Amino acid sequence: MAYNPTVDEEKCVGCGECVDVCPVEVFEMQDDKSVPVNAEECIGCESCVEVCPEDAISVEEE
Repeated sequence: MAYNPTVDEEKCVGCGECVDVCPVEVFEMQDDKSVPVNAEECIGCESCVEVCPEDAISVEEE
């Protein structure tokens, strides 16, 4: 099963919590925003969703 993590750039405040919590290093900070640079590695644990203070991240099954 594949997962698609996305970040709403309008909501993202660049705290980096998702970068720190992701066990498979899906996210990277670029221009003070989180970007899912390794989306294909996502395992669907949704740790990023739970830790994001702005509700800027969603993970959908593909």
